[in-house]
Amino acid sequence: MRPTRRSLAVGGLVVFLTALAILFARPALLVGAVGIGAWLCVRQYLFYRELVSTTASLSIRQTPALTGLKTGQSTTVTIGATLEGPSSLSLSIDAGLPVSTVTEADPTLALESETGEATRTMEVSWPVAGRHEFEPARVTASDGLFTETLTLGSTPTVTVQPRGPRSIHVGSGGNRVPVRQGNHPAGKSGSGLVPAELREYVPGETAARIDWKATARLVTPHVRTYDAETDRLTVLVVDHSSTLATGPDGETQLDYLREVALLLAESAHGLGDPVGLWTVDESAITSQYPPSTGPIKRIRRRLLDLEAASEGTRTPQQQSAGSGDPTAALRELRRGGDDSLTATLEPYLGARTGNERFETSGPALSKAVQKALSQQRSSAWVVLLTNDADPSAVRRSVRQAREAESDVLVLLTPTVLFEPGELVDLEAAYERYLEFEEFRRSLDRLDHVTALEVAPDETLTTVLSVGRRRRGVTQ
Repeated sequence: MRPTRRSLAVGGLVVFLTALAILFARPALLVGAVGIGAWLCVRQYLFYRELVSTTASLSIRQTPALTGLKTGQSTTVTIGATLEGPSSLSLSIDAGLPVSTVTEADPTLALESETGEATRTMEVSWPVAGRHEFEPARVTASDGLFTETLTLGSTPTVTVQPRGPRSIHVGSGGNRVPVRQGNHPAGKSGSGLVPAELREYVPGETAARIDWKATARLVTPHVRTYDAETDRLTVLVVDHSSTLATGPDGETQLDYLREVALLLAESAHGLGDPVGLWTVDESAITSQYPPSTGPIKRIRRRLLDLEAASEGTRTPQQQSAGSGDPTAALRELRRGGDDSLTATLEPYLGARTGNERFETSGPALSKAVQKALSQQRSSAWVVLLTNDADPSAVRRSVRQAREAESDVLVLLTPTVLFEPGELVDLEAAYERYLEFEEFRRSLDRLDHVTALEVAPDETLTTVLSVGRRRRGVTQ
């Protein structure tokens, strides 16, 4: 409970009258001072009683229109107050918005006892990802002489997710397939990761171990056994050419492939496997990180920073001149001859030389696969992450990996599922998806190759509903 300026003035008057009574020996002034002081104490007690009664009959609601958002999105928040009984106090209510929110509206609500109810709606933006809980509303009550602030009301929670894919489908023809690597202890064979031999199916074995590709080719059921290794070399080749920018902001083809690449890198690193990363655009290898079993912070940071290339990529000279190219800066330092400065900065700039750009002749995707595998002494698990914009480049890359006796996982985003307005005509979208599916299957039929689709789950389900409807009609 705090005094207002008015009550402080009354208190000052009491002190003044008391001083005059003592100074001039006037008991009447002292009686007046005591009377005024007693009145002030009574008012303070009455304020306390009224405050208790008011807060008992006051209810406050804080209601966001949406409780799940993405960073940068806005939603309305309504604060409402209801007073069930009369009150002589003036009430001012401040909404308990989380500190990370931004609003241009006045979050203060005045409640008049005559009406007994008041509401205010404001537009609030949420720029920070995370789980944000409202604070209780701050209620300021006053009778003119005393004021008190207390907290009341509901404390809803709003979850703000970073912009990016929400529901990622990885699979084939609408069927989900897990992409995490499984455990593969050394010296054992069975359902590991590296193919070992092909043999005929023995009755009694689980049907899950049947290699259906080999079975279709050899007529009789066959099972492929696998050698499990402690060190399974994983090479990620991520395409971020301009075609991968297709899709809504934060949900482009590249955003979906990035999430899967991060998952695979974390999974391989968790098993102690060497992980390497090559990134490419239309005409160049834009970064390379040779396989290592060490921390994958640099790979993770590169994937998170990756953006789709613009339509016109920079020339090598423009790239070197760019202020954000640490490799070019290091070369300039060495060329300048300042040995002391070079020695100081080289450990910091040299740590990021994986971002150097290498122009290529022909499709950069296949050049990256060739360059990555040429540096390895053993076969690797090559993971290609791209879309269906250039099927010939994908086939060429797969062929090069197979020639190096490497297993290949191709992760493709169907462009039709990301283009704006394509789902207006579901029949046309389904026909385009069938063309993509034919391309994916042609890759998946190859030995040592697995081709999967990466797509928004809800969009894919909508498009596939056309196929289900067609089958229903024929039946």
